[in-house]
Amino acid sequence: MGPSSTNSELRVDSSLPPAAIKRLGQNFLIDPNIVRKIVALAELTPTDTVLEIGPGRGILTDALCRASGHVTAIEVDPRLHAFLTERQPQFSNLMLVLDDAMTYPVEQLPSGTIVVANLPYYLSTPLLFRLLDQRNRFPRMVLMLQNEVADRLVAKPGSSGYGVLSVMAQYAAEITKAFRVSAQCFRPRPEVGSAVVLLKTKHQRALNQEEEPQFAALVKAAFAHRRKTLINTLKDQGYEQKLVAAALEALALSPSLRAEILSIEQFVELTRRIYGLGFSPLYH
Repeated sequence: MGPSSTNSELRVDSSLPPAAIKRLGQNFLIDPNIVRKIVALAELTPTDTVLEIGPGRGILTDALCRASGHVTAIEVDPRLHAFLTERQPQFSNLMLVLDDAMTYPVEQLPSGTIVVANLPYYLSTPLLFRLLDQRNRFPRMVLMLQNEVADRLVAKPGSSGYGVLSVMAQYAAEITKAFRVSAQCFRPRPEVGSAVVLLKTKHQRALNQEEEPQFAALVKAAFAHRRKTLINTLKDQGYEQKLVAAALEALALSPSLRAEILSIEQFVELTRRIYGLGFSPLYH
């Protein structure tokens, strides 16, 4: 093989989309039927504003632009950002942003923005918490997630998947696991199962802005040691045992129960009782 043929063989076709990068959790959706189901689930109108995280090669982005009034698509990979900028149909209602969704100022997006995203699985939980922190801005979220994470989101008290993510997400939103997605719908194929979930954020909050950080701290502490009783786990996490015991008694809850038995409403009431009895993390 001569030098000229070698150069020809090695020349990269610039019309081809960039290859997936494993460390970025890139598995590109390729099935138009799944795209249609996602867009239908989002119930978009021509006046809606959409946030897409990780547009990848743009198959979902195209559909979102056609179904809504404006799309902000955040892509962390410069190669994909450049590919989308140059090769995607030039929708006047699309704004491509080269940025990290974990640091992008989502709080600056218009109130009423609908989130539709195929989240990178290695970042799905922290991204979800970040979006839920701004839930007053996002009335609806349609998210592609690892199936195991989707199951945890909808897990009920007493089940093995019920934990911090379940409690915090269900406190903030009504959640439906809409449908499973086969690995064959992606390139490259992911090693784990996928599912699409619909989150409708709750307009009325059970706790006020001062109480919600207390609630989050209590829930995180309660699940620190799943095999221990709730009262012992909270004691290990710095909560005064007498206050926890008094709060449990006031709620007619057994001191021998474990965290995974408590409902969202019981965690809310336990937060009010413990902090109402004078617990302060500054002094314990």
